[in-house]
Amino acid sequence: MKKGFVFDLDGVITDTAKLHYIAWKDLAAALDIEIDLAFNEQLKGVSRMESLDKILAHGGKKDDFSIAQKETLAEEKNKHYVELLQALGPQDLLPGFKEFLNTAKEKQVPCVIASASKNAPFILKKLEVFDAFDAIVDPDELTKGKPDPEIFIRAADTIHIAPEEAVGFEDAQAGIEGIKACGMFAVGVETTEPLYQADLRVKQLSELTVDELLEK
Repeated sequence: MKKGFVFDLDGVITDTAKLHYIAWKDLAAALDIEIDLAFNEQLKGVSRMESLDKILAHGGKKDDFSIAQKETLAEEKNKHYVELLQALGPQDLLPGFKEFLNTAKEKQVPCVIASASKNAPFILKKLEVFDAFDAIVDPDELTKGKPDPEIFIRAADTIHIAPEEAVGFEDAQAGIEGIKACGMFAVGVETTEPLYQADLRVKQLSELTVDELLEK
């Protein structure tokens, strides 16, 4: 029996990935680097600084900036992204998520956010589901990003269960690999790319029931 749910944010609860893409694409263009949707798949589930490093390497500019300059660039991207988030609201929850979350809360199943996004609290408040979660893992407290399992181990620990007693929900391959690396049951929410290693693959959470997952 499973005892808790661990959710990624972007692509699982709401589709802010498109807003990340716009913000990264605009920043890259300002640096004379071109990125497309195919390249953007590499940025899903990874930290802000790691995403920037991938973009700079893609444009052949990996060594052109100091750490301080890269931090400034990352902050510029985040400022643009937060501006794009202002219009976010409950209507932007992905199909089936609110119903799934409500059922989990009715059954007193603890739910945790395990996202690389430092904006997770702000986004959840805009979506009006912040109070439904028992904890949000702070990415600033982590030493490694996905696919390392650290964030998922920390998420399970916040609700006092072992990783193998939890179900993790992810839309990125790096996230699925992190979930499986700590023995957690993995639900892959697929958008464009297939998610290998996932124990279950769905297009949206309306395809699942809380009871069937608790019995895994």
